[in-house]
Amino acid sequence: MAKSKTRRHAFICETCKGNGYVKIIHSDDIGIHQCWTCESQGELYVDESEVVESYIDAHYITDDDIKLH
Repeated sequence: MAKSKTRRHAFICETCKGNGYVKIIHSDDIGIHQCWTCESQGELYVDESEVVESYIDAHYITDDDIKLH
């Protein structure tokens, strides 16, 4: 398998806190379910290019922000 040139970053799933499962408490009943966000992996992956694009979108850069001195 050839290596991809994109870099991937992993981060812990916020839904299950990295466990891969969630406890759902309803009245007296406790249910344990697989995490639907990370599909029970405990981690989510994102390409580096998506991180950069989301940062740029969140911090709109103007010409005034780019100064050399």
